[in-house]
Amino acid sequence: MTAFDDEVFDSPTPWVTEHIRAYLDTGGTNGHLYQGWPTLLLTTRGRRSGKLRRTALIYGRDDERYVLVASNGGAAQHPAWYLNLAKHPQADVQIGAETFTVRARTATAQETPLLWRRMAAIFPMYDTYQAQSVRRIPVVILNKEP
Repeated sequence: MTAFDDEVFDSPTPWVTEHIRAYLDTGGTNGHLYQGWPTLLLTTRGRRSGKLRRTALIYGRDDERYVLVASNGGAAQHPAWYLNLAKHPQADVQIGAETFTVRARTATAQETPLLWRRMAAIFPMYDTYQAQSVRRIPVVILNKEP
């Protein structure tokens, strides 16, 4: 997805930017586990700007698939990365030192309960966020592209 000459814009949230820097500077050695949670770097194409946007997110696994929760801390609106994936489902991921391209989709109503439980087992605050939110928080599945 990323062209070498495309500039990547990191999250404007200071602590997320620091996390991304540490992750990149150490090839994921410092950053893959963030406060004990497994994290990845997700680079999406902006839905309006077309610019590459990078953020750090907690992730889980479902066999060969990667799973994210678009919680946005329980806010009323979806996170920007989720909205970007809705428009441009192809994205780049870094886990540790490994980088690869994925295709994202929102989990179906049938898939969500099991995947939600797995993600809430990793990060229990997701249940709190959902209880406080006025929206149904989406679960996102990332499949590696061949």
